[in-house]
Amino acid sequence: MSALFAILSRDLRLALRQGADTLVVVLFFVISVALFPFGVGPEPETLARIAPGVIWVMALLASLLSLERLFQNDFEDGGLDLLVLSPVSLSSIVLAKCAAHWLTTGLPLIVAAPLLAVLLDLPAMGFAQLLLAMLLGTPTLTLVGAIGAALVLGARRGGVLISLLVLPLYVPVLIFGVAAVDGAIAGLAVRPHLTILAGFLLAALVLAPWASAAALKQAVE
Repeated sequence: MSALFAILSRDLRLALRQGADTLVVVLFFVISVALFPFGVGPEPETLARIAPGVIWVMALLASLLSLERLFQNDFEDGGLDLLVLSPVSLSSIVLAKCAAHWLTTGLPLIVAAPLLAVLLDLPAMGFAQLLLAMLLGTPTLTLVGAIGAALVLGARRGGVLISLLVLPLYVPVLIFGVAAVDGAIAGLAVRPHLTILAGFLLAALVLAPWASAAALKQAVE
């Protein structure tokens, strides 16, 4: 556990030193959402109807921006070879790195989401469900994205390849994340949608570190 906490704290320190990367993700999220009122018009009814989908889609795309660097730096400086050879389980190391990635990208997106919801006139009854759905969904995006980041290590145009690999896998999270917010606004039950999102997260916690670890071992061989 001490080794995993050391990896987590190391990645967090590196992210803080390169704070521009996190800032770019958040700025992309904010600016892209803020453009929609100019494109579809300022009518509150229209904005409120599209708000859940817009926020979720932009959060999904923003999370893709930082996936390429999840393992790339360690791959380039040789640190990945040491991690593979360490006595600590590589899947546990992947989980620690994903936790650091989520804390520096997914969590800032969740913090920014309420402000953008106000901008898009999202009804007040949807705020809590939006935050809860994103709290369950964004870690899944990071874990699934880690698989794509591991698979494209060493490839040219890795960012494009990650998008092609990962975006289809993000669709279920997008569907149920938006459905939870829409259900809350319409006065319908939202527990089934949140339960499915929690199921996705549990499945990703079990399967994604193992799959990512296998891809990392293949990359260093």
